[in-house]
Amino acid sequence: MVYDSVGGFAVIAMGPCEPLLLIDQQLDAAHAREFAGGAVFYFTRRDPFKQTPNEDAIALLPVTDSAGVLVIADGCGGQANGQAASQLAIEALAEALRDWTDPTTMRAPILDGFDSATRRVRQLGTGAATTLIAVEINDGVMRTFHVGDSQALLVGSRGKVKLQTQAHSPVGYAMEAGMLTEKAALHHEDRHLVSNVIGADDSHIDMGLPRRLDKQDTLILGSDGLFDNLRLDEIVQTIRKGPLAEVAATLGTLVSERMSSTSSSAHPSKPDDLAFVLFRRKATPHTSAATSALACT
Repeated sequence: MVYDSVGGFAVIAMGPCEPLLLIDQQLDAAHAREFAGGAVFYFTRRDPFKQTPNEDAIALLPVTDSAGVLVIADGCGGQANGQAASQLAIEALAEALRDWTDPTTMRAPILDGFDSATRRVRQLGTGAATTLIAVEINDGVMRTFHVGDSQALLVGSRGKVKLQTQAHSPVGYAMEAGMLTEKAALHHEDRHLVSNVIGADDSHIDMGLPRRLDKQDTLILGSDGLFDNLRLDEIVQTIRKGPLAEVAATLGTLVSERMSSTSSSAHPSKPDDLAFVLFRRKATPHTSAATSALACT
């Protein structure tokens, strides 16, 4: 274990690179691992104003040293058993990829995992639901799969947004159609509503095309606890460059401060469970020392 405190927000590097599922976790620090030929930093924490379980869940599912799948599920808090739904979803994906060794054909087990997640959540019989986003990474090439409003964002070192998945929500669709500005969307009374979820009879999987990751690109997956509390430009400027350990620390601090503040016209504030995962293909010299002990075995 390597401990590093950055800007008052701790970062802990841990290994080895075996499958990792984070269910109902309350982390006090971002954690780091080597993953799929790069470095991953991940963090999750429940809504600071509640005592019920954290309904956000994370999975890191390595397939080889240069391939694996990053996953976030966000159980729907307005439904019964939100935490159970997110847990079942990431467990289904983990089981679908268990013992899978061919990184060139990960699409098939990922889609099988989504199907299994849907069956398991429906079998709860309580109307439970969850979002689910998975990003396949294989030798520097990524592909997204998602249901719901948890999102993936790919940003270049100069701040160019190279990819942003569509939020499956009334507010998200309205933004995409140009009917709502980002500012209006972040303060909209219906921003908590989701149109497409694992567990619904009419859910569908949005699958992206393969996209190559440049070595200086930053990929982030996040639940709505991230995207409802920071503007897109804030996220982009925070993650686009700098040591990934500092990026993770700064991001966690910003969201925590925003959730605890009073909402205003200038800044959104929506207390919620939070989960995010950051990935870069190659660690910078500043972060390599914090991850050098994490070689996959």
